[in-house]
Amino acid sequence: MPAAPMVHAFFHEPTFTVTYVVADPVTRRAALIDPVLDYDNKSGRPHTRSIDATLASAAADGLTIDLIIDTHVHADHLSAAQHAKARTGAPVLIGDQVPVVQRAFRPVFGATDMATDGSQFDRLIADGEELMLGQVPIRAMHTPGHTPACMTYIIGDAAFVGDTLFMPDYGTARCDFPGGDAHILYRSIRRIFDLPPATRIFTCHDYKAPGRDSYAWESSVALQRATNIHIHDGIDEAAFVAMRTDRDAKLDLPALILPSVQVNMRGGKFPPPESDGHVYLRVPVDRF
Repeated sequence: MPAAPMVHAFFHEPTFTVTYVVADPVTRRAALIDPVLDYDNKSGRPHTRSIDATLASAAADGLTIDLIIDTHVHADHLSAAQHAKARTGAPVLIGDQVPVVQRAFRPVFGATDMATDGSQFDRLIADGEELMLGQVPIRAMHTPGHTPACMTYIIGDAAFVGDTLFMPDYGTARCDFPGGDAHILYRSIRRIFDLPPATRIFTCHDYKAPGRDSYAWESSVALQRATNIHIHDGIDEAAFVAMRTDRDAKLDLPALILPSVQVNMRGGKFPPPESDGHVYLRVPVDRF
Protein backbone atom coordinates (compact mmCIF):
# COMPACT_ATOMS: atom_id res chain seq x y z
CA MET A 1 0.00 0.00 0.00
CA PRO A 2 1.26 3.55 -0.73
CA ALA A 3 2.36 5.59 2.25
CA ALA A 4 -0.34 7.74 3.86
CA PRO A 5 0.86 11.32 4.37
CA MET A 6 -0.64 13.61 6.97
CA VAL A 7 -2.97 16.11 5.28
CA HIS A 8 -3.99 19.35 6.98
CA ALA A 9 -6.53 21.48 5.09
CA PHE A 10 -6.98 25.24 5.53
CA PHE A 11 -10.14 26.61 3.93
CA HIS A 12 -10.13 30.22 2.73
CA GLU A 13 -13.82 31.05 2.55
CA PRO A 14 -13.48 34.43 0.75
CA THR A 15 -12.16 32.56 -2.32
CA PHE A 16 -13.52 29.08 -1.51
CA THR A 17 -9.95 27.78 -1.77
CA VAL A 18 -8.31 24.94 0.15
CA THR A 19 -4.62 25.20 1.00
CA TYR A 20 -2.95 21.97 2.10
CA VAL A 21 0.00 21.18 4.30
CA VAL A 22 0.99 17.61 3.45
CA ALA A 23 3.58 15.90 5.60
CA ASP A 24 5.53 12.70 6.06
CA PRO A 25 4.47 11.55 9.55
CA VAL A 26 7.90 10.04 10.19
CA THR A 27 10.30 12.82 9.18
CA ARG A 28 7.81 15.72 9.59
CA ARG A 29 8.92 17.16 6.25
CA ALA A 30 6.04 18.91 4.51
CA ALA A 31 4.76 20.45 1.28
CA LEU A 32 2.56 23.53 1.10
CA ILE A 33 0.06 23.26 -1.76
CA ASP A 34 -1.89 26.19 -3.27
CA PRO A 35 -1.24 28.86 -0.60
CA VAL A 36 -3.61 31.85 -0.68
CA LEU A 37 -2.69 35.52 -0.40
CA ASP A 38 -5.55 37.60 1.01
CA TYR A 39 -6.46 40.43 -1.36
CA ASP A 40 -9.02 43.22 -1.03
CA ASN A 41 -10.18 43.85 -4.58
CA LYS A 42 -11.87 47.13 -3.64
CA SER A 43 -8.70 48.75 -2.30
CA GLY A 44 -6.05 46.72 -4.11
CA ARG A 45 -4.54 45.85 -0.74
CA PRO A 46 -2.92 42.43 -0.13
CA HIS A 47 -2.30 40.97 3.29
CA THR A 48 -0.93 37.73 4.70
CA ARG A 49 -3.14 36.79 7.65
CA SER A 50 -4.35 33.51 6.15
CA ILE A 51 -0.99 32.20 4.96
CA ASP A 52 0.68 33.31 8.20
CA ALA A 53 -1.91 31.33 10.18
CA THR A 54 -1.28 28.27 7.98
CA LEU A 55 2.48 28.48 8.45
CA ALA A 56 2.08 29.02 12.19
CA SER A 57 -0.08 25.89 12.42
CA ALA A 58 2.51 23.86 10.53
CA ALA A 59 5.28 25.11 12.82
CA ALA A 60 3.20 24.32 15.91
CA ASP A 61 2.86 20.75 14.62
CA GLY A 62 6.63 20.47 14.25
CA LEU A 63 6.51 20.39 10.45
CA THR A 64 9.21 21.75 8.16
CA ILE A 65 8.05 23.10 4.80
CA ASP A 66 10.37 21.77 2.09
CA LEU A 67 8.25 22.46 -1.01
CA ILE A 68 5.73 25.10 -2.09
CA ILE A 69 3.52 23.88 -4.93
CA ASP A 70 0.97 25.69 -7.06
CA THR A 71 -1.09 23.15 -8.98
CA HIS A 72 -1.63 25.68 -11.80
CA VAL A 73 -1.91 29.41 -12.53
CA HIS A 74 -5.03 30.14 -10.49
CA ALA A 75 -7.66 32.60 -11.72
CA ASP A 76 -9.69 32.89 -8.53
CA HIS A 77 -7.15 33.76 -5.83
CA LEU A 78 -3.69 35.25 -5.57
CA SER A 79 -0.89 32.85 -4.71
CA ALA A 80 1.00 33.40 -1.46
CA ALA A 81 3.92 31.32 -2.76
CA GLN A 82 6.46 34.14 -2.55
CA HIS A 83 5.50 35.10 0.98
CA ALA A 84 5.68 31.44 2.02
CA LYS A 85 9.09 31.15 0.35
CA ALA A 86 10.36 34.20 2.22
CA ARG A 87 9.15 32.68 5.50
CA THR A 88 10.37 29.11 4.94
CA GLY A 89 13.14 29.20 2.32
CA ALA A 90 11.35 26.44 0.36
CA PRO A 91 11.37 26.50 -3.46
CA VAL A 92 8.25 27.29 -5.48
CA LEU A 93 7.19 24.58 -7.96
CA ILE A 94 4.69 24.51 -10.82
CA GLY A 95 4.10 22.35 -13.91
CA ASP A 96 6.52 22.77 -16.79
CA GLN A 97 3.79 23.87 -19.22
CA VAL A 98 3.39 27.19 -17.40
CA PRO A 99 5.16 29.04 -20.26
CA VAL A 100 2.13 28.21 -22.44
CA VAL A 101 -0.07 30.08 -19.96
CA GLN A 102 2.39 32.97 -19.73
CA ARG A 103 2.48 33.36 -23.51
CA ALA A 104 -1.33 33.39 -23.62
CA PHE A 105 -1.75 36.06 -20.96
CA ARG A 106 1.25 38.33 -21.42
CA PRO A 107 -0.40 40.24 -24.32
CA VAL A 108 -3.74 40.37 -22.49
CA PHE A 109 -2.13 42.39 -19.69
CA GLY A 110 0.52 44.16 -21.77
CA ALA A 111 3.15 42.52 -19.57
CA THR A 112 6.06 43.20 -21.88
CA ASP A 113 8.48 43.05 -18.94
CA MET A 114 7.64 39.42 -18.17
CA ALA A 115 9.69 36.46 -19.40
CA THR A 116 7.61 33.56 -20.70
CA ASP A 117 10.00 30.73 -19.86
CA GLY A 118 8.74 29.94 -16.36
CA SER A 119 11.85 31.44 -14.77
CA GLN A 120 9.74 33.21 -12.12
CA PHE A 121 9.39 29.80 -10.44
CA ASP A 122 12.22 27.91 -8.76
CA ARG A 123 11.46 24.60 -10.43
CA LEU A 124 9.25 23.42 -13.30
CA ILE A 125 7.91 19.89 -12.88
CA ALA A 126 7.38 17.52 -15.81
CA ASP A 127 4.74 14.86 -16.29
CA GLY A 128 5.87 11.69 -14.53
CA GLU A 129 8.60 13.43 -12.54
CA GLU A 130 9.18 11.98 -9.08
CA LEU A 131 10.17 13.78 -5.88
CA MET A 132 10.43 12.77 -2.25
CA LEU A 133 8.72 14.35 0.72
CA GLY A 134 10.76 12.92 3.54
CA GLN A 135 10.16 9.19 2.99
CA VAL A 136 6.91 9.67 1.04
CA PRO A 137 7.10 9.66 -2.76
CA ILE A 138 5.53 12.38 -4.90
CA ARG A 139 4.64 11.75 -8.55
CA ALA A 140 3.54 14.54 -10.86
CA MET A 141 0.79 13.85 -13.38
CA HIS A 142 0.05 16.42 -16.09
CA THR A 143 -3.74 16.89 -16.12
CA PRO A 144 -4.48 19.79 -18.50
CA GLY A 145 -7.87 20.89 -19.75
CA HIS A 146 -8.79 23.56 -17.22
CA THR A 147 -5.48 25.21 -18.12
CA PRO A 148 -2.58 23.85 -20.19
CA ALA A 149 -0.30 23.68 -17.14
CA CYS A 150 -2.52 21.93 -14.58
CA MET A 151 -0.69 19.25 -12.62
CA THR A 152 -1.95 16.63 -10.18
CA TYR A 153 0.48 15.66 -7.42
CA ILE A 154 0.17 12.10 -6.13
CA ILE A 155 1.72 12.02 -2.66
CA GLY A 156 1.60 8.52 -1.23
CA ASP A 157 -2.07 7.48 -1.23
CA ALA A 158 -3.36 11.03 -1.84
CA ALA A 159 -3.85 12.99 -5.08
CA PHE A 160 -4.01 16.78 -5.08
CA VAL A 161 -5.91 17.62 -8.24
CA GLY A 162 -6.11 21.42 -8.18
CA ASP A 163 -9.21 22.59 -10.08
CA THR A 164 -9.42 19.54 -12.35
CA LEU A 165 -12.09 17.88 -10.20
CA PHE A 166 -14.40 19.18 -7.51
CA MET A 167 -16.40 17.17 -5.01
CA PRO A 168 -18.55 14.55 -6.79
CA ASP A 169 -21.75 16.53 -6.21
CA TYR A 170 -20.22 19.65 -7.81
CA GLY A 171 -18.47 18.11 -10.82
CA THR A 172 -15.50 19.35 -12.80
CA ALA A 173 -13.52 22.43 -13.75
CA ARG A 174 -14.45 24.95 -16.42
CA CYS A 175 -12.53 24.84 -19.72
CA ASP A 176 -13.19 28.26 -21.26
CA PHE A 177 -10.02 30.07 -20.20
CA PRO A 178 -7.24 30.53 -22.81
CA GLY A 179 -5.76 27.12 -23.52
CA GLY A 180 -8.62 25.25 -21.86
CA ASP A 181 -10.13 22.27 -23.66
CA ALA A 182 -13.00 20.02 -22.55
CA HIS A 183 -11.77 17.07 -24.64
CA ILE A 184 -8.38 17.26 -22.95
CA LEU A 185 -9.95 17.67 -19.50
CA TYR A 186 -11.98 14.50 -20.01
CA ARG A 187 -8.85 12.52 -20.85
CA SER A 188 -6.95 14.03 -17.91
CA ILE A 189 -9.69 13.03 -15.48
CA ARG A 190 -9.73 9.51 -16.87
CA ARG A 191 -6.00 9.35 -16.02
CA ILE A 192 -6.87 10.28 -12.44
CA PHE A 193 -9.64 7.67 -12.46
CA ASP A 194 -7.03 5.03 -13.37
CA LEU A 195 -5.35 5.51 -9.99
CA PRO A 196 -6.13 2.90 -7.32
CA PRO A 197 -9.77 3.21 -6.19
CA ALA A 198 -8.81 3.96 -2.57
CA THR A 199 -6.65 6.94 -3.58
CA ARG A 200 -7.75 9.98 -1.62
CA ILE A 201 -8.71 12.94 -3.83
CA PHE A 202 -8.16 16.46 -2.48
CA THR A 203 -9.65 19.38 -4.42
CA CYS A 204 -8.55 23.02 -4.45
CA HIS A 205 -12.04 24.51 -4.09
CA ASP A 206 -15.50 23.83 -2.77
CA TYR A 207 -18.66 25.86 -3.25
CA LYS A 208 -21.19 23.68 -1.38
CA ALA A 209 -23.31 21.96 -4.02
CA PRO A 210 -27.08 22.49 -3.77
CA GLY A 211 -28.45 20.49 -0.85
CA ARG A 212 -25.13 20.33 1.01
CA ASP A 213 -24.74 22.53 4.08
CA SER A 214 -21.02 22.20 4.78
CA TYR A 215 -17.83 22.64 2.82
CA ALA A 216 -15.93 19.51 1.82
CA TRP A 217 -12.77 18.76 -0.15
CA GLU A 218 -11.86 15.08 0.28
CA SER A 219 -13.25 12.18 -1.74
CA SER A 220 -11.69 9.14 -3.42
CA VAL A 221 -11.14 7.78 -6.89
CA ALA A 222 -13.84 5.17 -6.29
CA LEU A 223 -16.36 7.77 -5.15
CA GLN A 224 -15.58 10.11 -8.03
CA ARG A 225 -15.90 7.32 -10.58
CA ALA A 226 -19.22 6.22 -9.14
CA THR A 227 -20.93 9.52 -8.42
CA ASN A 228 -19.31 12.58 -10.02
CA ILE A 229 -22.26 14.39 -11.58
CA HIS A 230 -20.30 15.37 -14.70
CA ILE A 231 -17.99 12.45 -15.41
CA HIS A 232 -18.90 9.27 -13.54
CA ASP A 233 -18.21 5.94 -15.21
CA GLY A 234 -20.49 5.57 -18.23
CA ILE A 235 -20.20 9.21 -19.36
CA ASP A 236 -18.35 9.25 -22.67
CA GLU A 237 -16.17 12.04 -24.01
CA ALA A 238 -18.76 13.47 -26.40
CA ALA A 239 -21.41 13.76 -23.69
CA PHE A 240 -18.95 15.33 -21.27
CA VAL A 241 -17.74 17.89 -23.83
CA ALA A 242 -21.30 18.85 -24.73
CA MET A 243 -22.21 19.34 -21.07
CA ARG A 244 -19.03 21.24 -20.24
CA THR A 245 -19.29 23.55 -23.27
CA ASP A 246 -22.91 24.43 -22.50
CA ARG A 247 -22.18 24.98 -18.82
CA ASP A 248 -19.10 27.12 -19.42
CA ALA A 249 -21.04 29.44 -21.73
CA LYS A 250 -23.26 30.40 -18.79
CA LEU A 251 -20.56 30.98 -16.15
CA ASP A 252 -19.43 34.40 -14.94
CA LEU A 253 -15.71 35.09 -14.73
CA PRO A 254 -14.11 34.64 -11.30
CA ALA A 255 -14.23 37.81 -9.24
CA LEU A 256 -10.44 37.97 -8.88
CA ILE A 257 -9.37 36.77 -12.33
CA LEU A 258 -7.69 40.05 -13.33
CA PRO A 259 -5.39 40.49 -10.33
CA SER A 260 -4.92 36.75 -9.84
CA VAL A 261 -3.60 35.86 -13.27
CA GLN A 262 -1.26 38.86 -13.38
CA VAL A 263 0.33 37.83 -10.09
CA ASN A 264 0.16 34.05 -10.38
CA MET A 265 1.73 33.81 -13.84
CA ARG A 266 4.72 35.54 -12.23
CA GLY A 267 5.04 32.89 -9.54
CA GLY A 268 3.14 34.92 -6.95
CA LYS A 269 5.09 38.12 -7.60
CA PHE A 270 3.39 41.44 -8.29
CA PRO A 271 4.47 43.36 -11.41
CA PRO A 272 7.56 45.52 -10.87
CA PRO A 273 7.07 49.11 -9.69
CA GLU A 274 6.62 51.70 -12.41
CA SER A 275 8.60 54.94 -12.71
CA ASP A 276 6.72 56.54 -9.82
CA GLY A 277 7.72 53.70 -7.50
CA HIS A 278 4.22 52.24 -7.25
CA VAL A 279 2.99 48.79 -8.31
CA TYR A 280 0.00 48.66 -10.66
CA LEU A 281 -2.27 45.87 -11.83
CA ARG A 282 -3.89 46.36 -15.21
CA VAL A 283 -7.56 46.09 -16.18
CA PRO A 284 -7.70 45.06 -19.85
CA VAL A 285 -10.88 46.34 -21.49
CA ASP A 286 -12.99 43.76 -23.33
CA ARG A 287 -10.25 41.13 -23.58
CA PHE A 288 -12.21 38.23 -22.04
